[in-house]
Amino acid sequence: MMDYPVLDTKATGERIKELRMAHNLKVEDIALYMGLESVQAVYKWQRGESLPSVDNLYALSKLFETSIDDILKGKEEEDESPLLPFCA
Repeated sequence: MMDYPVLDTKATGERIKELRMAHNLKVEDIALYMGLESVQAVYKWQRGESLPSVDNLYALSKLFETSIDDILKGKEEEDESPLLPFCA
């Protein structure tokens, strides 16, 4: 049986911060780009307290010019097992 994949919210938050800094962006820049009313959501993502919504992940991927997978897991992490077709 294949292990159910789970996201590491702390690692994802660190990755968001890393990508933000690599693009010389402030938290305020991201909040403004995403149309957020405050910076608190971005800080929560960076601390790993919450994950961006699918819409926000898509917007971040465009802003950072990378894949959603890279934001969630980082490029260095490879899937350990191939995807198998879902069998009910």
